Amino acid sequence: MVATRESRCSVFRRIAHKQHVEWPAYDSTPLYDRTSLAGLESDVQVVSSVWFTHPDHDSLEQFVCSIPLAYFRFEVHDRYRRSTRYEMNSLFRVFLLKELYGWKHETSLLEYLGSHPELCERLELGTVPDQSTLWRTWNERFTRDLRETVQKAARTILIKAQNADVAVPREPVQILPSRGDDGDKSDPDSRAILDKAETITEHVSRVVFPAFSLNRGEGCEIHENAYWSLQTYLGLRENLAANEGARSFIHESTRERTPLGHVHRDHLRELSVPKVREMYQQALRQLIDELAETETFFRAGIVAIDITEADPFTGDRTGHEDEIIGTKEQTDEYAYQWATVQLVGNAVPMVLDARPVRKGESRKELVKDLLDSAESLVHVDNVLMDREFDSQHVLEMISQRGLSYVVPKRMQTSEKAQAKRLLRRDQDRYETDRKLHLGKNEWHETTLIYRRKENSEHDDHRQYSVFMANRGSGHLTEYGYRWEIESGYKSIKRFMAATTSKDFGLRFFYFAFACLLYSIWRAVDLLVQIELTGEYEHSPIVTADNTLTLLKKKTGVG
Repeated sequence: MVATRESRCSVFRRIAHKQHVEWPAYDSTPLYDRTSLAGLESDVQVVSSVWFTHPDHDSLEQFVCSIPLAYFRFEVHDRYRRSTRYEMNSLFRVFLLKELYGWKHETSLLEYLGSHPELCERLELGTVPDQSTLWRTWNERFTRDLRETVQKAARTILIKAQNADVAVPREPVQILPSRGDDGDKSDPDSRAILDKAETITEHVSRVVFPAFSLNRGEGCEIHENAYWSLQTYLGLRENLAANEGARSFIHESTRERTPLGHVHRDHLRELSVPKVREMYQQALRQLIDELAETETFFRAGIVAIDITEADPFTGDRTGHEDEIIGTKEQTDEYAYQWATVQLVGNAVPMVLDARPVRKGESRKELVKDLLDSAESLVHVDNVLMDREFDSQHVLEMISQRGLSYVVPKRMQTSEKAQAKRLLRRDQDRYETDRKLHLGKNEWHETTLIYRRKENSEHDDHRQYSVFMANRGSGHLTEYGYRWEIESGYKSIKRFMAATTSKDFGLRFFYFAFACLLYSIWRAVDLLVQIELTGEYEHSPIVTADNTLTLLKKKTGVG
């Protein structure tokens, strides 16, 4: 969709209301002036972090054309002292576009501009520059510092867009900050990252995988690690089932003996759901113990509880109605459902526990079970949940644990009436205390927080969302961390082996093992960042494919 005046105003209004954010950086702080490239980089980071969260802002080109540059003074970074046809701010946008797409030469950029005249108009180019002009601009007109700023800004934009699930043309270049005062040393490159990741992945696999056992007894010809190797291998390939994967695994593995697909599945079917969860929790405990040795990981944080669905089930579910249940959207489709509790926020994102969802289980039972697991591993401060968990009995149970919560509420008659009153008053926010009846003259006290949605498609009470919180509105901003769960689910499902089996235990094992691979990936990334830079940034520098490939290698493949 196209960025509009209203959508742009919405973005900058949100920035203005953010605490501790000063934008533009060099116009409001003593740190920068209007020629400061560091100030420009800071502004790109601030604006892009909000820009791509707007539902209408799903294009990198939109951002390139819209980022405000009028107040920045490019002349200090312009080696040409004469008048030229093209303004520096337009050329900055042009090369920002080139860097975002990762084009190595001006030819690709020139062809793209030539085939998109409307983009040239928005970039205020007038005419498309020729190839020699583009080459001279980058290599002769731009200073070295300005070229580096273009590269840094592009990396920031790619990361912020990815975080908001906006499609990007390439993965961000991995540029790591230098350590200490070693300013003359070059930053670690991709080779250094992979070398360190390989060492750490080997160590982590030795720590984690011993928690899993098939209980096959002694004297088996095929080593147990071969089964975990095969399962990891299946996670490397999309839609790869055990039989086909086992045949390919024979050729890629360095082992003399590897399991056949049906033997692999038979052993996994012997594992009960409680046994899989027990092994998973032990593996996470060992993984967290490893991370806790760093000063960056703390055994405390915000957790989010949610339910995800497998792809809709299209076969005959006779005899499996309690396991292959309806979807959350109340359609006529059926699906397996899995619940997780995940670390979110500033902590390294990991799945602390996973469990299946069966027909007839209460949400209170499910939340209690997952919180028991989470609190055995970390100190939980706040619990974030979706509106399907807005039961007063769930909220009371969380409060009795001494935890805070933020949960959106389904709007009933009274909430709709209040939202209509707020709409008539043109009021964006409202808080009120509410007592929720628990039965037997018992009540749960909570706070209802009405918040108006920006750029809502509705013109009635549906412009408002209602949240419940037991510690006031202070934690409401944290609810935005829930998007990390959806991002995590996408990666987890990417790691899952394919199957058409209706065996509930096997299905759950595939999901739990994918959660383990995801958690290992994020743990390896944290440890690599600490080793190379001494710091941890939320955006990973080790890719999921890197980690899976290294795990495959360390458990007997390649």
